[in-house]
Amino acid sequence: MSREKKHFDDGVIFDSNAKTKISNVIGYFLDELDPYVDKIGTEDTPFRVAKMYDELLSGYATNPEKLLNNALFDVKYDEMVVVKNIDFYSLCEHHLIPFYGSVSVGYLPKDKVIGLSKIPRLVDMFSKRLQVQERMTQEIAHAINDLISPKGVGVVVQGKHLCASMRGVKKPNVMMSTSALLGVFKEDHSSREEFLDHIK
Repeated sequence: MSREKKHFDDGVIFDSNAKTKISNVIGYFLDELDPYVDKIGTEDTPFRVAKMYDELLSGYATNPEKLLNNALFDVKYDEMVVVKNIDFYSLCEHHLIPFYGSVSVGYLPKDKVIGLSKIPRLVDMFSKRLQVQERMTQEIAHAINDLISPKGVGVVVQGKHLCASMRGVKKPNVMMSTSALLGVFKEDHSSREEFLDHIK
């Protein structure tokens, strides 16, 4: 199918040349589905998909130090900080199909606390990549641990994976839960239980 050539601007992670290559690949894919797909409806699909992936994978363009640099505060506070029910969307690196759900983060400060809005942004940074849930959970926990050296960090992620709902085993109600516990959250039973009680 002959499609009008579209001009791409440089994106967050893909420059105009990369977007053109992605668009061409999607065009070839749609051509292989001919005559089943609607040619008018999919005429601009390669262009849209190339732009979409630049947005969905924009987490690669950010690093934790830069993200949190201006939002680390010296505060005398020695009780647990918990931010829960942080929505996320990511792409399974095995099938390029979405998985999504919620993240709960807790930490026990030593010297510094993180600005509230930065924790959801940190979740976005790691979720807007090709991911597996287990690694994403660990990455969030270790980023917080490395940046503020708290007494402990806990991260719990609950995700629904469309690669297990739409294909393969085809179980739409399956929910996967992963956790990463560092410092006192791993070593001390009472701290761990307090965190888990907070996120119920």
